Amino acid sequence: MRITALAGGIGGARFLTGLKAARPDAEITVIGNTGDDIWVHGLRVCPDLDTVMYTLGGGISVERGWGREGETFTVKDELAAYGVEPTWFGLGDKDIATHLIRTQSLNAGFPLSEITTALCEHWQPGVTLIPMTDDRAETNVIIEDENGRRAIHFQEWWIKYRASIPAQGFALVGVDQAKPAPGVLEAIETADIVLLPPSNPVVSIGTILQVPGIREAITTTAAPVVGLSPIVGGAPVRGMADACLTALGIETTATAVAAHYGARGNGGVLDGWLVDAADAHSVTAIEAVGITAKAVPLMMTDVDATAAMANAAIALAESLRK
Repeated sequence: MRITALAGGIGGARFLTGLKAARPDAEITVIGNTGDDIWVHGLRVCPDLDTVMYTLGGGISVERGWGREGETFTVKDELAAYGVEPTWFGLGDKDIATHLIRTQSLNAGFPLSEITTALCEHWQPGVTLIPMTDDRAETNVIIEDENGRRAIHFQEWWIKYRASIPAQGFALVGVDQAKPAPGVLEAIETADIVLLPPSNPVVSIGTILQVPGIREAITTTAAPVVGLSPIVGGAPVRGMADACLTALGIETTATAVAAHYGARGNGGVLDGWLVDAADAHSVTAIEAVGITAKAVPLMMTDVDATAAMANAAIALAESLRK
């Protein structure tokens, strides 16, 4: 079975651990979000790609959900002592090795997709991890504060300000000229099932879908497309997805996120949508917009629970196969 998943960071990575456990023999391709990528102290950092790679490769900090297990921050502290900005973005000492390799390779002319493949040869994540694009597609957030209306990098809004400044919109800088990385469209077109894990629908999955050609591939693939709600009981399971949804005028509900993605055949990308058992009442409203919905437990409390989620998504996809 060939499964293609679009994934952001922590939520997507944790879901993928369950997907691997549920289907150990499946050929899994992961299209990773790169809209969060940022230059820090001269190093190219790809947070979502690294979170997937470290998580599936057994090197993630389980407590934080990002960065390396057993990490130290000596370099970060030394840079802060010099007063070098940004002090709000912390690079771990182990993590810096990954960014050094990536940056040196980029400077040597290698595309991000090839570099990601090389890094994965070390981590052996058990999936094929491909960035959504080798080109610039940088998420900026439109805000207004005492400095006026301006755009700041998503990481600054998310980490420094903890999304406390209301976002007035998002701009994916450079995306109009971006192309899907090699292998992205083929992974969607040849998949047996396409999954949208419970990642942020605006700045993770939504960002991937903005790369020219990817949404079109999703809408035309013969594979059923099934998503899992990142919203349970009217709140994000993790992170601040509600701040992103509010900026676009979308309610923080499983129903509203399903409608945001939309039904295939009506300009959207979903055939099926899983909601948590706590949101079982929303199934009727979701199906009214043309998306087949089912309520199952969606809390990723451990690998077994996450594998059960993955199995439910696959079962729903199989039932929708044309």
